[in-house]
Amino acid sequence: MSTAPKIVTITDAAAERVKFLFARRGKSSAGLRLTVETKGCSGLSYNIEYADEKGPHDEVVEDKGVTIFIDPKATMFLFGTEVDYVEDKLRSGFVFSNPLEKGRCGCGESFHV
Repeated sequence: MSTAPKIVTITDAAAERVKFLFARRGKSSAGLRLTVETKGCSGLSYNIEYADEKGPHDEVVEDKGVTIFIDPKATMFLFGTEVDYVEDKLRSGFVFSNPLEKGRCGCGESFHV
C-alpha cells in the first residue's frame, strides 16, 4: 500500500532550527503555520510563523519531530516543497525549494506558479 506524498518536507537543518526557536520562544507551540500570501513583484510569498493551535481546516504534516500546519488555501501552491534552513557568511534563514515554482522575482522574496 503506497502512502500519499507529503505536501511539504523539512530537512534536518530546518528541523533543528525550528526546535531551537521553539525552545527559545518561552511558551509552548503546537507547531509552525505555513501560508502563501499574495504579495511581492512575482505575486506569491511564503510566510512561516508560530502556531499555538491547529486551525479548523489546516492540513497537518509531521516531519522530523516538527508539526507543520498548512493553510488550506496554500496547499495547491506547496505540493512537493522542501523547507531547509541555510546559514552562511552572508545570510541565514528558511529556504523553500518548490518544484511548482515557475519563477521568482529578482530579490527572491516572491514567486509564481
